[in-house]
Amino acid sequence: MAYRQRTGRWGEGIACSLLEENGYKIIARNAHTMYGELDIVASHEGQVVFVEVKTRSNKKFGFPEESIQWTKTSHLVNSANAFLQQHLELEDNWRIDVITVEGHPDKNASPELHWFVDAIH
Repeated sequence: MAYRQRTGRWGEGIACSLLEENGYKIIARNAHTMYGELDIVASHEGQVVFVEVKTRSNKKFGFPEESIQWTKTSHLVNSANAFLQQHLELEDNWRIDVITVEGHPDKNASPELHWFVDAIH
């Protein structure tokens, strides 16, 4: 597995742990729709939460959240709607969060996490 993929999967695992520690139930990981991939789909208190995870090993190219441009935002909203249409058993009450993970999978240091609730409308 390429370094970038390994780093991304590591960050998604950390994000899932953070969500579960806060009472969220993971419904799906890496869910594919015709509009793109949803990193994590979770539920919490009757709400479906789509989570975009951005992992970076350093800030050489800026903060992880800065990489979410208009095109990605559009794909996330469309993907969320498509996922809900495929899973009618889920509530139509939903939001999109972003969790950023800054760190390195091969180092023992704890990663820096930021959780942006309802980040994309």
